[in-house]
Amino acid sequence: MTMHGIVRELQPNEDPLSVDSGLDPSEIKKRSVVIAGHRTSVSLENIFWEQLRDIAADKRRSVNQLVSEIDSKRTGNLSSAIRTFVLTANLAR
Repeated sequence: MTMHGIVRELQPNEDPLSVDSGLDPSEIKKRSVVIAGHRTSVSLENIFWEQLRDIAADKRRSVNQLVSEIDSKRTGNLSSAIRTFVLTANLAR
């Protein structure tokens, strides 16, 4: 999670996506995720973090699990792959 641009390390059972009500949907947030046992930071707009969390919940997966799946199939950078995944998932609804 971030606080004024600083990445905060998550606790082992902490969801990387806390409910960020009232935030600007276009504001970019950098959050830590774990992919294949390695912590990495991903920068996305708040709206994409919220939608990613909702998609993960619908699929009964954690955000980390969903990001790992997206990561395993991507050809470009991770942030772009996540945005494309979220957009595609929402268009399919």
